[in-house]
Amino acid sequence: MKLYIKNMVSLRCKMLVKAELKRIGVDYVTLDLGMVEILGSFDKEKQKQLGNNLLKSGLELLDDKKSILIEKIKNVIIEMIHYTDEIPKINYSGYISEKLNYDYTYLSNTFSEVTCITLQHYIINHKIERVKELLLYNELNLSEIAYNLHYSSASHLSNQFKKVTGLTPSFYRKLRIKRMNNLENL
Repeated sequence: MKLYIKNMVSLRCKMLVKAELKRIGVDYVTLDLGMVEILGSFDKEKQKQLGNNLLKSGLELLDDKKSILIEKIKNVIIEMIHYTDEIPKINYSGYISEKLNYDYTYLSNTFSEVTCITLQHYIINHKIERVKELLLYNELNLSEIAYNLHYSSASHLSNQFKKVTGLTPSFYRKLRIKRMNNLENL
């Protein structure tokens, strides 16, 4: 039996779900972002107990098909942008479509209908968050970051970054340095 969990988007969330399953005595086969496959039977009482306990941590068991699909889409995007070092050989729409075995237009329309944000904007927001992380680490230059995140150029990345955050990437990086200096002077 597969259970889908909303907001399960990090390794910390996976650890929390794993601990909760162990606490209520439920064995599982796989545990991925947004999904856990239960081994054996899973009665309604344990499902309710798991759901209530996960809610306390901001996670939610999903049961309707559209919500499950939206969570799958979000998890594919998060995994693709934040947790994969390898660049997909196809564009994002093809990658998402291939991973979920659905037509991209259907996924995009369903996502927009349920979340009130386009799938493209969701991807852009996550890409910009990833850019912020990479700028803070200060290990890659802007051209390398642009390449890793499928931007056509560093200037395209810079324009999109400024459009979303209101700051240039170089100014954002300088803010980080200034914050670090302020912390050192405490």
